[in-house]
Order: sequence, then C-alpha cells, then structure tokens
Amino acid sequence: MKNYESAIVKRLYSATPEREWNRLNQDVFHRLEFDGTMKFLKKHLPKKGLILDAGGGPGRYTIELAKMGYDMVLLDLVPENLRLAEKMIKKNKVEKRIRGIIEGTITDLSLFDDNTFDSVICLGGPLSHVHPLNDRKNAVRELRRVVKKNRKVIISVMSKWGILLATPMGWPNVVKFNSYVTKFAKTGDDYHFAGESFCHFFTSEELIKLLKTQCLKVTDISALEGLNIDNETTNEFEREHKKAWKNWMKIHESVFRESFAIDSGGHMIVAGRK
Repeated sequence: MKNYESAIVKRLYSATPEREWNRLNQDVFHRLEFDGTMKFLKKHLPKKGLILDAGGGPGRYTIELAKMGYDMVLLDLVPENLRLAEKMIKKNKVEKRIRGIIEGTITDLSLFDDNTFDSVICLGGPLSHVHPLNDRKNAVRELRRVVKKNRKVIISVMSKWGILLATPMGWPNVVKFNSYVTKFAKTGDDYHFAGESFCHFFTSEELIKLLKTQCLKVTDISALEGLNIDNETTNEFEREHKKAWKNWMKIHESVFRESFAIDSGGHMIVAGRK
C-alpha cells in the first residue's frame, strides 16, 4: 500500500498517536465501539492462541487481549504508533505476551507464513484507510492467508450510512459542497477525513461481499455504536439521564445485529471463517 492515500493516512496518524490511544476511552460514545468490539472478540476468538493485531495502532486491543492471556503480534503502518505501544505495553506489564511489534501494512503480510495465527483482528478501520478496491481485496486476502484453517478473521470498518446520518449534527458545512457530498454518497471515499486524510466508508453489503470474494465465510456481523450516531448527544444522554441510558443500552444490545443498526452506526464489525 504505497500510494497517495496511504501516504496521507500515515501522515495523519504519525502526528496523533496519543489521540488514537485515547480515542476509545475518551467518553461514553467512543466506549461503545470498544465495549462492543470486546464482546464480539470474546464470542469469536479461540480460548487461547497467537493473535495478529493487524493495523493495531498504539496497541489498545493488543494490550487488552494480552491481559486475557493471548499471545499477540502487533503490526501497524505508523512507527509513532508502535513507539507509543511499546510504552503502554510496559506500563500494563504484558511484555511476556507480546511476540512482536512490527512496522508494516495489512496489504503485505509476507513476513508471516501461511496459517500462522489462531485468529487475525483488524479493528477500528485500518481496512477503511486502504485504496483502491484491489488493494482492499489484497488486504483481506493477506489477512485470510496468515490465519489458520477454520479460524476467524475479525474486521471492523467505518459505515457510510452512519456518517451520512450524523452529517446534520456533525458537519453541516460540508454539505455546502454538493459535488463532494454527492460523490461521497456514491463511492464512500472521503479525501477530507480528519481534515486532510483518506477513508473509505463501507455499507454492510459491500463489506460482506468483499470477504466472500476472498473466500472468507461470514459467520457474524454487528453494529458497534448502533443506534447512537452523534457523540455529543449520546454523551449528554448518558450524563443527564442515567436510568434512561441503562434502558437504552438494553434496547441497543437487542438490535445491534439488525441490518439497519449495522449500517446506521459509526462502525460495523464482521467475522469471517477461513
């Protein structure tokens, strides 16, 4: 993945490793992604084994799974993320579970032999930062290649319909540029992600099709933020209406595998079996 899109993605995350580390724990809204992901992982990961965290950034999931007893390999495109990961791994005292901290891209896992890992995770959107489609196909092919037979690749990506639903509350000024928004709604490609970076936003149909074309059998797909599409509104709801929030979370958990919830949230997560 050596192209314009990968260069601007690398530049973005090189400048903000601490922001990415803090992102999943900064407030209730972002915690939904982390908590939902961990529930999904606990359902689909083997009880033990060697896990590749592909595109794992500064290592929040690597560390969490290491605490649970998994042996972990962390791979990421951005050296600044990996340097922060090393510090956080030491801080959390899980060094013995870390089998590698490697700079690399999810489109080229040639460092690893076929059938190396008991599971492969690619979480938070690394696949969303890959362009064009052929490179995304190659990334999924590589993730599949390095996982053992009958084991799972677990991927989360950012949702196109979710971001469009959040537009009136989050970034109405963008809609003034009609040609840009019209193109985004058609392709899912955003060249102004976080200002000046690239992100491809998926539909659930597109994500499932992508895994199937690379011979991964989709066994589960779920929303993460689900019915919560705006961070400020969600955080205020939880803060001001504690009892209502608890009831709302029960509703959220009852529908987060419904197709409308999967496509309307900020992220979706899928498991594919080799």
